Amino acid sequence: MNPGLAGILDFDSQSHLKFIDPMVKGPKVQQRFSTNNMTRLLLLFLFPLGLFAQNDKAVIDRVVATVGGEIILLSEVQEQYSFAKKDQPALPPEYQCVVLQNLIVQKLLVNQAKLDSVEVTEEEVESQIDARIERLLTYFNQDEKAIQDFYGQSVSQMKTQLGSDMRNQLLAERMQTKVTEKATITPLEVQRFFANIPKDSLPYFNAEVEVREIVYKPKVNPEEHIKARQRIEDILKRITEKGEDFAELAKKYSEDPGSGAQGGDLGFQKRGTFVPEFEATAYNLEPNQISPIIETDFGFHIIQLLERRGNLIHCRHILIKPEITEADLDASKAKLDSVRQLIRDGKISFSEAVKQIGDKNQQSFNNDGRVTNPRSGTSYFEVADLETSVFFAIDGIKEGDLAEPFRFKSADGSDQFRLVQLVSRSKPHKADLKLDYGKIQTAAIEQKKGEYTEKWVLQKINTTYLSVSDMFSKCDNLQEMIGISAARRQ
Repeated sequence: MNPGLAGILDFDSQSHLKFIDPMVKGPKVQQRFSTNNMTRLLLLFLFPLGLFAQNDKAVIDRVVATVGGEIILLSEVQEQYSFAKKDQPALPPEYQCVVLQNLIVQKLLVNQAKLDSVEVTEEEVESQIDARIERLLTYFNQDEKAIQDFYGQSVSQMKTQLGSDMRNQLLAERMQTKVTEKATITPLEVQRFFANIPKDSLPYFNAEVEVREIVYKPKVNPEEHIKARQRIEDILKRITEKGEDFAELAKKYSEDPGSGAQGGDLGFQKRGTFVPEFEATAYNLEPNQISPIIETDFGFHIIQLLERRGNLIHCRHILIKPEITEADLDASKAKLDSVRQLIRDGKISFSEAVKQIGDKNQQSFNNDGRVTNPRSGTSYFEVADLETSVFFAIDGIKEGDLAEPFRFKSADGSDQFRLVQLVSRSKPHKADLKLDYGKIQTAAIEQKKGEYTEKWVLQKINTTYLSVSDMFSKCDNLQEMIGISAARRQ
């Protein structure tokens, strides 16, 4: 491994290999153009670096670089630097050179994507924005005020700001995928990669666990089902017969914690956002039309379509949930107890149980019950990443065994039950090729992709116009690109 190209190999808090820029460890800028390091930074642009950087109103903007038909503004560099500095306060001002290098490569990818007519649809842009906002909400435990305090922007402001940035990021991502699509890695190369890591630089992994789950929603008894139906029928009459305001009734009666306080407003959404029964009704409404009562897994709904824009709809709804009684909860706990025993006796597999009784709205349902860590995107959890209830459930049980079913509050505030299986548990250990092959393989392929990207970048700089302002022209890490571009113009 060439440290001048790849940076310093390290492991982050989520036990993923990453490349740490030498700039972080001291004030001197890298001497060599390092696309490997840049590539790792570029991936961070996808979420959240750059997407949620705060605007510095004091910045007087100017163009600091031009790449083909794309420009880079001083505010972009300073926003990226400001965001990175929040995470690492010791970053020196010279780190802006690394940020600009990253932006140059991103713009080079975007410029080439446009020349190659790489397509990104509006629907894809909206989908990616929604996905990143959802990940952000998950990270902040659905607390929008905490997000605004941290980033200085509300969630709605972020969505508005993200449009063009997200389109360019998708273009850059697709172009980079084209550049690196032939980068493959063999087991021998993984071994060589690991062997080249200095032994005194091998980090320790914290203890990690993998878990599977069955999430079970309690069944409503017939009496409560009828009561809920009667309540929403009364609300529908007040709207359609007495002319009462839909939004005001939603604020007063809707049991949707996300939209109730906003008068039931769900904002503009694309197809696939809602559950099938809800979506089928909503998309068949005319503007201002009010739906009949429909039933979904969440309860009973009344929907009003407010506006339609192509494939996007803007609607509001009122949700009434049948009440789950303590008897219903006791019956659910007994159900999972019996399923747990059937699995332990070998009469049914965990996978079969997931499909038979699991809540299909859970991420784990379509992943054979495996739970994904939202912080890392893998199935591995450090103890600090586990929900407290899951940690105590699996504490003391053996690998492969099932914990006692337990009750918990779901994201919508309802009571549900969870049956958890401990798949694996590792002890804290120094990085090991056999134990950590998958993580090391990922790092090795990322290094190779970085090499492919570096080669491509240097080739494209030779055929693409590049101009860097005097403010950054002395950055050591930009000299090779600047030199190639200058030689091309002579």
